[in-house]
Amino acid sequence: MHYETFTTNDGCEIAFQTSLPLSTPSSSASYSECILLLHGFSGSSAYFTRNVGLLSQRHWVVAPDMRGHGRSGHTKGGYHVARLTADLRELLAHLRGSADGAAAAQVVPVGCSIGAAILWTYVELFGESDFAGFVFVDQAPLQDRSPFGAWDETKAHRGCYDEKSMLAAQEAWISRPDETHRGLVAECLGYRCRPLGTDRVSEEEAKRDEEFFTAISALCDGVWLARLLADHTRYDHREAIEAITKPTLVMAGRRSGCFPLAGLAETVERIRKGGSGMDGRAGMSVFDSGHWLFYEEPERFNKEVLAFVGRWVK
Repeated sequence: MHYETFTTNDGCEIAFQTSLPLSTPSSSASYSECILLLHGFSGSSAYFTRNVGLLSQRHWVVAPDMRGHGRSGHTKGGYHVARLTADLRELLAHLRGSADGAAAAQVVPVGCSIGAAILWTYVELFGESDFAGFVFVDQAPLQDRSPFGAWDETKAHRGCYDEKSMLAAQEAWISRPDETHRGLVAECLGYRCRPLGTDRVSEEEAKRDEEFFTAISALCDGVWLARLLADHTRYDHREAIEAITKPTLVMAGRRSGCFPLAGLAETVERIRKGGSGMDGRAGMSVFDSGHWLFYEEPERFNKEVLAFVGRWVK
């Protein structure tokens, strides 16, 4: 994996990792199948350090740093899911125009957390034709609780679910970033959020994990993240999801500190409600870890992503 960049229509430089060269394309490389890894809120493409090696053995793997995250540009505005979605569309256009064979690449995006929300917004705004299928990782279609559709604490986000809790979260990201970064780790790693006697994580390993994730969060501006959070947590994707007809896999963390399983299962139910999942093309896989299941259970995650791509990408 190596980093490359492109510039969006509003002048923001977006960095991304790619397993195949783009600046000097190789005639022997196959760009026909692309696994696109989308990280979560305050993360970066570095999140997938335990995944890209195996996934890229058989497929072209691309992992961007979203605007305001990682090595990508930090703009004054752009703290909206819709802007991040537009960035994704421009990234796809850049990739398709950068190498022979890439124009016809079949892309399977793996959207983790807000990465899933970006994909749902993409479907709502631009349709699903750019993708061969979808993998959504531990994100409910709506974070806030809502009087519409019986969306209560059994489905909404556990910690940020209304105006009061959102304002408290914003204040924490702005005023107490170090504490908030550590709190994110405690919420998103299953062995920290809901420890079990069977966990085999040493104190030294737990410390390394915390240092790894907090260093990535520290690359972001807290005020910008706080404003993105306000947009993200209120965004209701339930009806947009019903438009999905492509094969879909939802991955859920049983020990996630973010969402109840019922909220994560809603994506599958909505696809089936839309009439596209009755032939078995939409399913859910429950992991024994947390929100960052791709990091805690990388072998299983990698295996299931590869199996999904192998089954549905022709």
